[in-house]
Amino acid sequence: MAMEFNAANFEAEVVKSDIPVLVDFWAAWCGPCRAIAPVIEQLSTEFAGKVKIGKVNVDENRDLAQQFGVMSIPTIIMFKNGEKVDQIIGFTGKADLEKKLNAML
Repeated sequence: MAMEFNAANFEAEVVKSDIPVLVDFWAAWCGPCRAIAPVIEQLSTEFAGKVKIGKVNVDENRDLAQQFGVMSIPTIIMFKNGEKVDQIIGFTGKADLEKKLNAML
């Protein structure tokens, strides 16, 4: 199951993570965010132990969204060794996300 990242745990769970991290910036009112949610959940199971996968609710964590320049959602940002290494804006398919996750391993 995808983790819930927020201002309180972002530094420890994402920036200081020993493994790559995928962060899905989303909101409950966003249709494309709801459409990609099952894909994010599937990937969190399939990549368990290899990639940490979680979500940031932009309505509840505006500062995090602003810090990473999230202007539209869904925005998926991938981190490795605490650094942003890739970003996808808008809905994207599972195969594309798998390819990007595998590239980070």
